[in-house]
Amino acid sequence: MAEVQIYLTNHCPYCTRAKALLQRKGVPFREINVDNDAATRTWLREQTGQHTVPQIFIDGRGVGGCDDLHALDRAGQLDLLLGRSSPLS
Repeated sequence: MAEVQIYLTNHCPYCTRAKALLQRKGVPFREINVDNDAATRTWLREQTGQHTVPQIFIDGRGVGGCDDLHALDRAGQLDLLLGRSSPLS
């Protein structure tokens, strides 16, 4: 299974939605809270060009935020990125 990291903040509804999708799919992920971490927020902006959270990485590749994650899932691409041959594997 792919390594998934979610950069997030407390009280972020989009972060909660992204985590819920991964949990429903049974995907383990690592949460990195950037609420009080200016250096990591700067790094995220440099890596993604975005100022928003969540920012989700799969195997070190930025895939975007919550809406992007859901779009990948709807398109059937999320399971491929996660190293699954099908939604149930």
